[in-house]
Amino acid sequence: MTWEWLMKIVAENWPMFIRGAGITLLIATIGTIFGFLIGLFIGVIRTIPQLDRGIKRFCLKVIQVIFSIYIEIFRGTPMIAQAMVIFYGSALAFGMDMNRLYAAILIVSINTGAYMAEIIRGGIISVDKGQYEAAQAIGMNHFQTMTTIVLPQAIRNILPSVGNQYVINIKDTSVLNVISVSELYFLTKSIAGNNFRYFESFFVACVLYLIMTITVSRILRYFEKKLDGPENYKQVDHRIS
Repeated sequence: MTWEWLMKIVAENWPMFIRGAGITLLIATIGTIFGFLIGLFIGVIRTIPQLDRGIKRFCLKVIQVIFSIYIEIFRGTPMIAQAMVIFYGSALAFGMDMNRLYAAILIVSINTGAYMAEIIRGGIISVDKGQYEAAQAIGMNHFQTMTTIVLPQAIRNILPSVGNQYVINIKDTSVLNVISVSELYFLTKSIAGNNFRYFESFFVACVLYLIMTITVSRILRYFEKKLDGPENYKQVDHRIS
């Protein structure tokens, strides 16, 4: 019976399932953090206002064009194809024998960075322009304006999108099985190949993916509420009676 096979597969292979889930979370977490840092850097650079001086303006324009090409390439191609090109292409072009786990983190980070760059750029643009003008009026440069006024607001605004990208990365690590990374999907496929019970094996994998994504979503939502502060503020009367 299906239920009996399901319990048998869990009992016999739970260490592999747990290991696969752990590798999946590791890749998704580190990849999202590095991708956020990449996106933050690119997002800030792409929102620098046009400079008046010739050589600096030209260099900034070239950098922004390069970043735009990077974003279009990695947002316009699937991660599964990127994994094949980066992992096998690096071996073919440079003779590099990349560690599969490190390669997986690199692929997820670069892919996530392209999406994060646009998310962060949108968050920066969403901040009221009057705040930029006020910062300039008191003598702040672009870097000071970004770090002290704009980015704290932008990051709070984009936190739901960052969390959504993290959840997507947890699921998208499954495509890394094409370069034989031992994440949850790859190990589940190995388990199913040994017992020929594909439905039961991948049902367990689905449950584990669901547990991970729901848990991450709840944790991120908790932090969002903490950043929002209390819904109702108590007004204190300072009048002297």
